Amino acid sequence: VQLVESGGGLVQPGGSLRLSCAASGFAFSRHVMSWYRQSPGKERELVASIGSFGDSTNYADSVKGRFTITRTNAKNTVVLQMNSLKPEDTAVYYCKRESSGFVAAYWGQGTQVTVSS
Repeated sequence: VQLVESGGGLVQPGGSLRLSCAASGFAFSRHVMSWYRQSPGKERELVASIGSFGDSTNYADSVKGRFTITRTNAKNTVVLQMNSLKPEDTAVYYCKRESSGFVAAYWGQGTQVTVSS
């Protein structure tokens, strides 16, 4: 199983970033996929999640209207489009395969997002 995040980096406030998560080694379309983030000294928090067929999404209140999660099951990818970024969005962002039946959850290694002028 692999979850490989990419797209992180340094961006100015108000800017945009597009995070991608490439999945392999499991039945991608059977799992809810999520993005989480963790800032220094804070607990890891859910940013957004998307149903196995992309028919349902859920967002943290702090990112609603700014972030969009999508997935392409044919390519085993999940994307987090982040617009109007704020300094408080600075964190390590993690892709997560949510558990399904007897299959456990699994985390990617994370990608750093820094919003600063």
